[in-house]
Amino acid sequence: MSRLGVLLLSLLWLSLAQAQPALQASIDRTRVEAGETLELTLESQDVTLFGKPDLSALEGDFEVRGTRQLNSLHTLDGETRASTRWIITLLPKRSGSLRIPELQLGQSRSQGIELQVLQPDANRPESASQVFIEAALDNTEVYVQAQAVLTLRIYHSVSLYDDSSLSPLQLEGAKVEPLGESRTYEKEINGVRHGVIETRYAVYPLQSGSLDIPPLTFTATAADSSPPTPGTSRVGRQVQVSSLPLHLRVRAIPDAWPANLPWLPARSLSLEERWNPDPGNQTTQIGDSLTRSITLRAEGLSSTQLPPLPATEARGLRRYPDQPVLRNEISDRGMTANREEREALVPTHSGNLQLPALEVTWWNTREDHLEHSSLPARSLNVEDNPALSADTPVGAANSGSTLLWPWQLATLVLALGNLLGFTLWWRARSRPAVLRAAQSGPSPRTLLDDLKRACQANDPHATRQALDAWARQQPQTLAEMAARFVPLSDALDGLNGALYSEGGQNWHGDELWRAIGTIPPAEQELAPTAESGNLPPLYPK
Repeated sequence: MSRLGVLLLSLLWLSLAQAQPALQASIDRTRVEAGETLELTLESQDVTLFGKPDLSALEGDFEVRGTRQLNSLHTLDGETRASTRWIITLLPKRSGSLRIPELQLGQSRSQGIELQVLQPDANRPESASQVFIEAALDNTEVYVQAQAVLTLRIYHSVSLYDDSSLSPLQLEGAKVEPLGESRTYEKEINGVRHGVIETRYAVYPLQSGSLDIPPLTFTATAADSSPPTPGTSRVGRQVQVSSLPLHLRVRAIPDAWPANLPWLPARSLSLEERWNPDPGNQTTQIGDSLTRSITLRAEGLSSTQLPPLPATEARGLRRYPDQPVLRNEISDRGMTANREEREALVPTHSGNLQLPALEVTWWNTREDHLEHSSLPARSLNVEDNPALSADTPVGAANSGSTLLWPWQLATLVLALGNLLGFTLWWRARSRPAVLRAAQSGPSPRTLLDDLKRACQANDPHATRQALDAWARQQPQTLAEMAARFVPLSDALDGLNGALYSEGGQNWHGDELWRAIGTIPPAEQELAPTAESGNLPPLYPK
């Protein structure tokens, strides 16, 4: 048995090691032209790994131009971790689909990565200049507010000083977003090695028609290739090159787009839903707080272009939304927008609660047609909570309202009110002015004082406990009192919002205390005035 246990532990360790590789591989670009270099990064957070990765597997399709190692410390969730990165400069030896193979360091292996190497652009001018610039658009025709990626590449076969600058891209009638920082690599042109400085922009035209992109100017100081004169320092020469102007045709919103919806052109769009806790994995009761997160992700748009998502409207649910979280991701294709909306949902009724389907309409710019992305409808099975005064189940409330006509219901309420008033009057005649009853627990005055102190302290949790204790000694439940007195219902909504959302620290209890003190006295069971004087008020201010 001991030998079997050792074998099982060894298999478990091996499976964990394979599920979490200690050597992670990534590249700065997945598409390059023949003759361009790229950077492969290998990263490990295993402090037991020493030495350098074995790069012999790269020799078939790549030329290793250089390797450098970086060690760093970073803190995550209060825990300090060490990491080691190896940055390897590679030059593909051929065009087509290449694969960076798995690389090994000790017992750890990295994952393979697919790479596309394109043929060089045949239309590029064979410039004999030591410094030149080219500009290109990924599309020459886009829809209004859709993304066009502008790429600028500065080639230099001589060394440049660090005083280089590029004129800003300013366009009238278009929004411009930089796509990350400039990146550098190398490229061979006609057997001459050139350094490349690449800068990319996302351009969003704001009106249809034609958009002119003016020339951009690059200014730098190039190092003089001639040997310096003895006794003098090396000097440089000023160079200035400009790109060619470009023209972008902007199409108007198509007629097939619904006129009542915000225009949303994207290459792709998706919706994702997450719950915490997941109502499908555990029981949900009245008063529980469920956090629903919905993420809208659109490729080819900026996060500021994404519209708000439709609000969750469902009978029997209180909704407390948070501020949306906007972020942009940058890739080889340009910008991808993300909009995450979170909301706390608190059930107020038991039964089967239905959440409607959520749908977003958008225009697919890649296939040029209208599309709809949606999340399906969802049902929540909510059970009664013994700790709270549960409302009537949704199904029972609906069935009762459909069986009684409005005039029958009004007549019944009026008759019951008259009967209750006569009964109270008759009982009051046969009782003394002051009725002293033995109390088995705290007196109503004590409970009311506790509730007042909790409200004045602006403590939502203490207020909820004191409110439940006070309500248990009332002739009606808390839900019944709130149903017939609107200020109390509004104050309870504010208390629930403080209990189940992130803004609870800003709750003030004066509104709830005023509502308790102004409940109509007709719904109270008041004792008649004693001969010795008036009774103190039931709800002191």
